[in-house]
Amino acid sequence: MTTTARPLAGAATLVERVLARHRERTVAELLRHIPEESPPYLYELAADYPARPCKGLRAGLCLATCAAFGGNPERALNPAVTVELFHNGFLIHDDIQDGSELRRGAPTISAEHGVEVALNVGNATNLLGLRRLMANRRELGGELAWRLFEETELMCRQSLEGQALEIAWIRDNACDLVPADYYRMCLKKTSWYTFLYPCRSGLLVAEGAGADAARLDRFGWYLGAAFQIQDDVLNLVGTVADYGKEIAGDLWEGKRTLLLIHLLERCTPAERARVVRHLGRTRAQRGPGAAEEVCWLLDRMTAYDCVESARHAADGLVAAAEREITEVLAAAPGLADPAGEAAEAREFLAALPDFVVTRGR
Repeated sequence: MTTTARPLAGAATLVERVLARHRERTVAELLRHIPEESPPYLYELAADYPARPCKGLRAGLCLATCAAFGGNPERALNPAVTVELFHNGFLIHDDIQDGSELRRGAPTISAEHGVEVALNVGNATNLLGLRRLMANRRELGGELAWRLFEETELMCRQSLEGQALEIAWIRDNACDLVPADYYRMCLKKTSWYTFLYPCRSGLLVAEGAGADAARLDRFGWYLGAAFQIQDDVLNLVGTVADYGKEIAGDLWEGKRTLLLIHLLERCTPAERARVVRHLGRTRAQRGPGAAEEVCWLLDRMTAYDCVESARHAADGLVAAAEREITEVLAAAPGLADPAGEAAEAREFLAALPDFVVTRGR
């Protein structure tokens, strides 16, 4: 598979600048709506993850999509806050399910305060997202608010189904998966809530309740799969500064990544049996030799070029995403000569695919 050319430094700087600006606006608005009065260990902790350093990709994508298609990003600010709240609620619950210790360079809420507190805070964060959805009726009108509610329900359903697939693979020690299984999980768990949902929400705000939100779906699907593959790669060969979470945590947790699927396809029968044994034990069951097993798995993945083949797959998906967004933007009615924030937003969308896959390289 041919790799895509790496982006110009100016394109990466544009993406970072737009994300930083949108993140600042979104987080300020999000924090403004968190209740000041709170029972212990509840709303003040719901503000924890959003306030930590991060790219703010999902909220930024919602606002930029709205601007790129001729809308006023101020009208999309509340939907962007909604996107960010549901994202952070999922992160809190993900960290519980995965037993993760780090999130955005600091201890997870579950590691620092316990599972009981984290579970409740995750639920509260989703409740705050629901309240922002309700506010759309007043700010955007009933018809558009309902369309945004439908998009949120669809995103939640797809994300939960994708999470269920991943949990089942670990629980049942599935070791005969093929890349198509992985991509199906990516579509549901990553593409929907990281790319499709923010894009579709921003487009609806820009064009109204009658908009065809599916116009951006292929772009979001390709980009989400590339994003997940790069996330999996960074989990193995990145740094905490790049990744913000525990390095090699996927191997400790038994995540079925594209890299692991490639390893199981390529290794010898004896090596495969060893990998299957490792995956068949929970983190707590692996004992003092687990660190050595994780190091061995990393070594085997390197020996069988699993990291490089995953990167090639991500590059191919990025090329497909670039083609899709170019075609969609070219066909957008009335936007042949955009200016100001709309022009910047279109440049942002065009530059985003390569930015996503080159982070940490």
